[in-house]
Amino acid sequence: MSSSAPAGGWTTGRLIDVQRPSDKLVRLRFHVEDRVDHWPGQHYVLRLRAPDGYTAQRSYSIASDPHDPLLELMIECLPDGEVSGFMHDVAEVGDEFELRGPIGGWFTWTGEQPAICVVGGSGVVPAVSMARYAKRLGLADSLRVVAVGRTYDDLPYAAELEKYGAFLALTRENLGDRVAHPPWPDELAPLAEGVERAYVCGSVGFASFATRLLGEVGVRSDTIRVEQFGATS
Repeated sequence: MSSSAPAGGWTTGRLIDVQRPSDKLVRLRFHVEDRVDHWPGQHYVLRLRAPDGYTAQRSYSIASDPHDPLLELMIECLPDGEVSGFMHDVAEVGDEFELRGPIGGWFTWTGEQPAICVVGGSGVVPAVSMARYAKRLGLADSLRVVAVGRTYDDLPYAAELEKYGAFLALTRENLGDRVAHPPWPDELAPLAEGVERAYVCGSVGFASFATRLLGEVGVRSDTIRVEQFGATS
């Protein structure tokens, strides 16, 4: 799969829409010049360039479905984050940015195998792209999503993921009859039954927890693909 994944070079993206759903998150939608259609699970590099030539860049997972005319990113504002802080606090509609992508072929899902995503915090973003893609193509039965967050309001795309049938596990507040707690093995087991691929995305600590949990419910380690970042989520 990875050998044929689409790839794009540096281009320009014009910011069409900016939403700040919380003091830590910013949702960005770009019109990308000469855009290459992506596969769910791929990412883009976003680069900032100062007037003196100084640059800073960071990779961000794609949230949009491949058929969305705009590229959507959801960025978590990290403490002292040069790129995330600028995009959250300063970026405005009409601004243009340097973008490179899509990138990556290992953490992608195009529907060939039944799969499960166990994702935490802003690590839900690639699962959102996969879920949107699955809904459009009628593949919802082939993708199960387990999304973990501290609270409902802290979890990006919580309402949309819930609409797609994702299992939400909140760790700091109850959700309906479910008491606040990370996912239990008996909650994950029926969702993992029969899957041929597992995707884990989140902080280093979350990725370790999720990988271990998948193993406990019988998911083979060689089917698990992990993306991890920073110390947040």
